[in-house]
Amino acid sequence: MLIQLSIRDIVLIERLDLAFETGLSVLTGETGAGKSILLDSLSLALGGRGDGGLVRHGEDKGQVTAVFDVPMDHGVRQLLRENGIDDEGDLIFRRQQSADGRTKAYVNDQPVSVQLMRQAGQMLVEIHGQHDDRALVDTHAHRLLLDAFAGINEDAAAVSELYRIWRDAERTLKKHREKVENAAREADYLRSSVDELEKLSPQDGEEEELADRRQKMMKAQRIAGDIAEASEFLNGNASPVPHIASLVRRLERKSHEAPGLLEDTVALLDAALDQLSNAQMEVEAALRKTEYDPKELERVEERLFALRAASRKYSVPVTELPALAVRMIADLADLDAGEEKLVKLEAEVGIAKANCDAAARSLSDKRHHAGEALAAAVMAELPALKLERARFMVEVTTDAAAATAEGIDVVEFHVQTNPGT
Repeated sequence: MLIQLSIRDIVLIERLDLAFETGLSVLTGETGAGKSILLDSLSLALGGRGDGGLVRHGEDKGQVTAVFDVPMDHGVRQLLRENGIDDEGDLIFRRQQSADGRTKAYVNDQPVSVQLMRQAGQMLVEIHGQHDDRALVDTHAHRLLLDAFAGINEDAAAVSELYRIWRDAERTLKKHREKVENAAREADYLRSSVDELEKLSPQDGEEEELADRRQKMMKAQRIAGDIAEASEFLNGNASPVPHIASLVRRLERKSHEAPGLLEDTVALLDAALDQLSNAQMEVEAALRKTEYDPKELERVEERLFALRAASRKYSVPVTELPALAVRMIADLADLDAGEEKLVKLEAEVGIAKANCDAAARSLSDKRHHAGEALAAAVMAELPALKLERARFMVEVTTDAAAATAEGIDVVEFHVQTNPGT
């Protein structure tokens, strides 16, 4: 309930603090006494439309604070908690209105949006003006009142949850059915693609390895001719090695005839002969390293071409071809298992709908009985209000085919103040 209303610099009011007790409070006064200012101030504190014209003349801003004593299980506390607002103790709604039109909203001294303040305020207070009767004819409000009167809010919440489960199951079924249908349309493509990729069998890092091997073989091809020419020069008919060896032998024989004259020359030529022999072996080794099978280069190039052709066909890098194959195989498996899963999901939808329907029917029965009890209770109060001839009726219309999160009922309150009207 509203326990306090404090107003500062709003219209004609400079300062006003009102404290309310339990029960009915009535504000009376002549026309122009300021009753509407109090209602406008309360509306402002509950998220109503702000207006710089509400600020008292000569002031920069005005402020309204409304304090509510609310049960701990009231829905407004849940709303505030969901929005990170401390809801301990009394709930304090405060609204500042500047003369320039700007406005600030606070709940329990924490800044909030005006939208949240309005949403919370609507859960606490209904303000009806002379021509403001929309809430009185709001069937949603009627249903909430009937459920509260009957003490079946938990039943209504259970129906809402079962309805959510049912609709979630339907959405899951729809999504999976679309997936299966799409997969079925692509089944032939998937199967041919999987066959092609399985035959190709791309391996992680294969492209890089093949490109490296191809580059090495092509480099070897380019330098092999020069190495072969060097080998031919050192080992062929024109090789200087035999001539140098023959020359060394002749000079060795002549060195005995002239001691001290040829020994150094012979030693140098002998060393040169050794170096040439070493060079022969190194050239032969290098030549062997450049040897390759031309068919191997052809196989490498064909493999690279096949991998890169698949890459272009499926619009993925060569490195992603193995993963693509895995995904396509999984899609095929989903397709094969899709029908089985579809049947399972359809069964789940059926169970969820049956549970929701059963709970909604039970709730509907309770609403029908509660409607009769509420009508009787209200009718019992009318004579004391000098409305002996008035009638109050609760109409609960049930349509099992039009289920919502609120159940299968539309609740409407009807009042006949005079017979025949």
